[in-house]
Amino acid sequence: MVPDHHRSIVALGGGHGLSAALTALRLLTDSVTAVVTVADDGGSSGRLREEFDVLPPGDLRMALSALCDDSDWGHTWRDVLQHRFSGEGDLAGHALGNLMIVSIWELLGDTVKGLDLVGRLLGARGRVLPMAGEPLQIVAEIRGHDPERPDETIEVRGQHRVASSPGIVSSIGILPTCPTPCQEAIDAVARADWVMLGPGSWFTSVMPHLLVPDLADALVATKARRLLNLNLEVHKGETRDFRAEDHLASFAGNAPDLRLDYVLADPSVVPDVPALRVAAAKLGAELVVAPVEARRHPGVHDPLRLAAALRDVIA
Repeated sequence: MVPDHHRSIVALGGGHGLSAALTALRLLTDSVTAVVTVADDGGSSGRLREEFDVLPPGDLRMALSALCDDSDWGHTWRDVLQHRFSGEGDLAGHALGNLMIVSIWELLGDTVKGLDLVGRLLGARGRVLPMAGEPLQIVAEIRGHDPERPDETIEVRGQHRVASSPGIVSSIGILPTCPTPCQEAIDAVARADWVMLGPGSWFTSVMPHLLVPDLADALVATKARRLLNLNLEVHKGETRDFRAEDHLASFAGNAPDLRLDYVLADPSVVPDVPALRVAAAKLGAELVVAPVEARRHPGVHDPLRLAAALRDVIA
């Protein structure tokens, strides 16, 4: 595929889902901006966030790695960033890239400039920005969080606890409710030709972007086309027992003023095409059903198939 050097695409999400999207998008354009969730509080990111009072670097690191230059240099530095220490010492479990990013933040005193510097080191084909200027906390109402009281709904705080809960999420929020905006991310959304949400953990990687007021306003106001890329396993994890239509209802509930242009879904998650088409139309969107799943790895996006499906929509 020959990339369109002038088409600007902003991808919003976090974790492995955003990495899959960026790996595909970089085949379509050199102008990709990732706007990444900053609510992670588990693992290496959580430890660094708590100790140094910084944005959790893990999802930002993964996005940068996905955009690395397709060369020995880019691949080497990608592997360096992704290297995780083993053993039982103080460094055990830390990703080297997380430590590097936090170190650069301390040296420069500027989060965005630090991420841009790491991007230059990787030869990144795009830019990575946080969705807010301060770390966020996920707050969810979850029914059945305590298995011994399956019918009780309680408030659960923290991305890791929400993502690993055995219960059913009924609502999602963030603290602080009006966080410091990342102006560069807002500007990127305003200038974009296309904005893409998902795939990714629905309540902890995708929906939080819609809850940051300044970012949500930018998504409503932008002249860009808006595309929602549904997950390959819509009924598992945080969205246990969901249907694809339930994702769209959840989207509308969290962002009632935000309209979509397209909803992209793999055939495996659309047992009822007419029903999903109606649900998409309620958001102003056209449904596009196209194979994007890796043939030998269920639940995993194939970068080339996803890029082909996105190319057809964007074209």
